[in-house]
Amino acid sequence: MRILIIEDEIIIARFIENQIKRRYPFETVIALSTKEVEQLLPDFCPHLILCDIELKDELDGIELIRQLKKTYSFEVVFITSYQSMHTINRAFELKPANYIIKPLDESRLYAGIQAIVNQLLEKNAGKNPNFNINDILSQSELTILKLIAQKKTTKEIASLINLSPYTIKNYRHSICRKLQLEEENNALLTWSLKNYQFISNV
Repeated sequence: MRILIIEDEIIIARFIENQIKRRYPFETVIALSTKEVEQLLPDFCPHLILCDIELKDELDGIELIRQLKKTYSFEVVFITSYQSMHTINRAFELKPANYIIKPLDESRLYAGIQAIVNQLLEKNAGKNPNFNINDILSQSELTILKLIAQKKTTKEIASLINLSPYTIKNYRHSICRKLQLEEENNALLTWSLKNYQFISNV
């Protein structure tokens, strides 16, 4: 599972990252600004975003998430020192998984994200395939699927097999269609991780 931490205070961001890595085997990335978020999202495709509301940027965290949800599919937990009813109501218009009020400590962070982590791990987990995958996917698609199962990004896969990222994205769409997976962020990654032993032996 991939988690994006949007927090412009690096000390707080590192604290959140360290707490997650202590408890979960997830890939985490920190973005300190909206510009970094825009650069990361196309390839990183997070399942969960932990987002501060008070960002020293052109958008606050609520407006940033509102914009991102127009293009991407993810869950969000807001982490903020804001406690006003107005801010809380604005945040909950976006239906976040939770809203954690600073100051943060280990227990507060764990309690704030554990339920949504469990839900996301169960979502789109898929079932073990009971078909011959060689009859469904081409050799190129199988190669790409194995690299996805190794948590390679679109850009990394493109570089490894000398194709453009645009071509890799087309392959990903094709694989999703053939495996009857929803074409949302991370559905294919989740499926490939759950069935890694199966596809690695093909």
